[in-house]
Amino acid sequence: MSKPCRRPTRVAIKKLRSEKKRQEKVLNAKLRATGQVPHSAAPLPNRSSAFATVDEEHREDAVSKQMRLLRKELPALLAQLEQIPDPRDPKKRRHKLTVLLLYGLLMFVFQFSSRRETNREISRPQFMANLHLLFPEIDTLPHADTLFRLLRDIDLEQLEQAHVDLVRRLIRGKNFRRYLIDHCYPIAIDGSQKLAGDTLWTEELLQRTVGKDETRHTQYFVYVLEASFAFHNGLVIPLLSEFLEHALGEPEAQKQDCELRGFVRLSDRLKTLFPRLPILLLLDGLYANGPVMRRCLRAHWQFMIVLKDKDLSTVWQEFRALHALKPQVVQRGWGRRRQHFSWVNDIDYAFAANGRQRLKLNLVVCEESWEKIDEQARTVTETSRHAWLSSQPLSQDNVHERCNLGARHRWGIEAGFLVEKHQGYHYEHAFALDWNAMKGYHLLMRLAHVFNTLARFTRQLRDLYQQLGVRGAIAFIRSSCAAPWLDPARIRALLAAPFLLQLE
Repeated sequence: MSKPCRRPTRVAIKKLRSEKKRQEKVLNAKLRATGQVPHSAAPLPNRSSAFATVDEEHREDAVSKQMRLLRKELPALLAQLEQIPDPRDPKKRRHKLTVLLLYGLLMFVFQFSSRRETNREISRPQFMANLHLLFPEIDTLPHADTLFRLLRDIDLEQLEQAHVDLVRRLIRGKNFRRYLIDHCYPIAIDGSQKLAGDTLWTEELLQRTVGKDETRHTQYFVYVLEASFAFHNGLVIPLLSEFLEHALGEPEAQKQDCELRGFVRLSDRLKTLFPRLPILLLLDGLYANGPVMRRCLRAHWQFMIVLKDKDLSTVWQEFRALHALKPQVVQRGWGRRRQHFSWVNDIDYAFAANGRQRLKLNLVVCEESWEKIDEQARTVTETSRHAWLSSQPLSQDNVHERCNLGARHRWGIEAGFLVEKHQGYHYEHAFALDWNAMKGYHLLMRLAHVFNTLARFTRQLRDLYQQLGVRGAIAFIRSSCAAPWLDPARIRALLAAPFLLQLE
């Protein structure tokens, strides 16, 4: 009888980790020598504070730059918000509608986790004094429940319009022109669950059956279809949100809403709001179907759509047949990966009843390999395979741009979901069990995410965000506003200086 394997000792584990790090350094040196620079960003250093004195923290400088970015867009933003009809009784109004919405925006800019925390923290005398210094529009602070009652009753269309107008100003300012793909703005669309529970607190909730046997029950949930700019430098700008609802109000639509129905509504809104904007849609495999692609082409949008191996079998058959006759391939390196692209243009695809509708599609397949060091400190070769449907013909000149800089960065919207869910924005928290108010808080959260993302990528705040990380920098600015760090005269002078948005 063989003896059971003993667990490795602590010394052996430590030795193995050291060997793994050594092998990784050797591999990275080899890649750099051949021009293959690893893409991964350096992690935040695990060290004590780099500041030796209080003056070296430059808290006033950091706060003023973050707030100057916000204040640069504030006049136009408040003017837009002022157009929202106020449903409150004029005799009982204590705060202006714009002050309430600005308060709600700052609630997410500073990443408060709930209405209760906002009430507790932002109402502290020092925080209130500094907030009034930074935003003279806020003479007195409202209660968070006052904002809830406003969001419960207002028309949210103008609130989302203010978000759209902010993005339009950024586009007109040519802030994104360096990151375009084939002169188009890459927009990723994907869905995400916001929250779920066992209580039907509003009729708009979607429902599903979960559990097995005696634990089987109905669960109610909120699902949102999001659209965001997803640029290849990692910049992700939230754009539009489409909430899926149980009933859409039409007699034939009293069934469960779904992501594809939401896409129809979202795409119509996108075309109405940006009728002439050149757009490249980045979509996952759910959207690889004829009606979606026809809708994109009729809107004069380009697209890059993930194609799975089991989808559109006729397209795959024609791809294999035509590629065998006339292969079109290119090999290149991208970071530490060796890539092999193969594509076929003008594939005929028929859909709808009896194949009455036809499209010309272009399919590209990317097979790649790279070396990595496994847990046993051995060099192993990893492989992956990707396939996309393209609205434009592929060539050696554009395959890298469309695939590596465009389609591959569809993950940006998924990374944005992770940020909003787990890095301070509390995407999965309702903030109010009222459908309209919940949507209002969601729109304020997405708008605040835009401002914090711009701050992270702006040249003036780049060093702070690189040194402290995104959450660390926001916490640094929030703590600076909550304590007596800010000298009023110096802050007023810093805020008066002009601010030019320069994205890195």
